[in-house]
Amino acid sequence: MNSNETNEIHQNDEKHASNQNRKNTNSHLFTASFTNNPYPVYEKLRKDEPVFKVMFPHGEFGWMISRYEDAVQVLKDSRFSKDMVKRYGANRQSIFSSTMLFSDPPDHRRLRGLVQKAFTPQLVAGMRSHIQDIASDLLDNLPSQETMNLIDDFAFPLPIIVISEILGVPLEDRDKFRMWSNTFIEASTMKNTELLQQHVQEFTEYLTAWFAKVRKDPGQDLISQLVIAEESGDQLSEKELLGVVSLLIIAGHETTVNLIGNGILALLEHPEQRDLLIKQPELIHQAIEEMLRYNGPVEFSTSRWASEDIEFRGQHIAKGELVIVALDSANRDEEQFKDPDVFDITREKSSHLAFGKGIHLCLGAPLARLEGEIAVSTLVNRFPNMRLQADVDTLEWRPGMVVRGVKEIPVQLI
Repeated sequence: MNSNETNEIHQNDEKHASNQNRKNTNSHLFTASFTNNPYPVYEKLRKDEPVFKVMFPHGEFGWMISRYEDAVQVLKDSRFSKDMVKRYGANRQSIFSSTMLFSDPPDHRRLRGLVQKAFTPQLVAGMRSHIQDIASDLLDNLPSQETMNLIDDFAFPLPIIVISEILGVPLEDRDKFRMWSNTFIEASTMKNTELLQQHVQEFTEYLTAWFAKVRKDPGQDLISQLVIAEESGDQLSEKELLGVVSLLIIAGHETTVNLIGNGILALLEHPEQRDLLIKQPELIHQAIEEMLRYNGPVEFSTSRWASEDIEFRGQHIAKGELVIVALDSANRDEEQFKDPDVFDITREKSSHLAFGKGIHLCLGAPLARLEGEIAVSTLVNRFPNMRLQADVDTLEWRPGMVVRGVKEIPVQLI
């Protein structure tokens, strides 16, 4: 056997082994066990196939990016487009298509500019005392002072109250927002598309009616400002207005619900860290950043598409192909974070990607951080002996391709 034949055999063996590894990894993605704990699979991906071709739950092949350095590059690279309409055409639009989340410059800059002034660090900081009052009132009025469902009784109502007040929508409709939000978040794994279409229609009709009301009697809230901007400067079309407000309602509370839920769960699993936070309350800022890194509330970035053929880390990403960053994997990258699987609230300044990177960095990040700080501090100081009332392995994690969070967290307060 000559050397060329030997090399060909080795190459075929390597190709076969690579294909087998790909099949093995594919079989472990998006399963129930993966949803409960994706981190062992992410570790394998970072080691073996950091730019991985995969079938996503909604039925489209695309690329999953798992390493931190690669994630940063993709999130900042303008060759990876966010424009859903440009990729799929008008027939495949969603309620969020005409938002800054799924647009490229210059549309992105215009849409983001209209809303970001409501979420500046200065304005958010001015909300601290009011958010503290909301958190305290929620704990004062718990159905029981002995037990609670952390999500339903505290983690969900706090941010939905805050975003409802900012936008000017009725607080009594918060259960509707939650129902619609859950449907949109879980859309990638939903079998019942009729329910999705029904909820999209209900949500659209609700907001359209609300816009009509605001046009007749505008207030000082953000929706009023957006409606006035639309009519005075033609800066927002009706479709854009609908998309932007939908995004603000859903993204405005989902991130914080799961930041609070995942963060408190981490403290309950690591009581020495909870005790340290109680003894040293000044650690709350670092604690929130570690919660965002350790088990972040947004597991995957939203979709991007290659606007041209791109050679990326040894892989050929063809024009039009889907690319998604596994944010929670990047936040456990051994090359970026020391002891990444350790939950440590004394960790020095973190460069995590929980809020993304580049021009699409989450504009609500200052508000989410503040709400998280107040919620966690208030809860651990009010109930320092709080403990989980269930085996952590039995908790049900929410399905879907965006948020990472637990449906219910039963806790004993005293």
